[in-house]
Amino acid sequence: MSVLDNFEQWKSFLSERLDQAQQQGMNRQVISDIAYQIGDYLAKQVDPKNPEERVLADLWNVADEQEQHAIANAMVKLVQSKK
Repeated sequence: MSVLDNFEQWKSFLSERLDQAQQQGMNRQVISDIAYQIGDYLAKQVDPKNPEERVLADLWNVADEQEQHAIANAMVKLVQSKK
């Protein structure tokens, strides 16, 4: 099963990757840029696997670049808040 099949697994996966990035000394701006790149890739290349991902993809597709960065940053904050 892919981490994309279940939204809770996806958030857990993101949280683990965020922890690794922080342990490697990546600053907030680098993490933000990577989150944006991942969001852009997922929206363009991956079919949503659950309702939460569908909402995120729909929001991403109607957002301008600044709003997309805000969505990516909100996802980072979401997984940070679960620790």
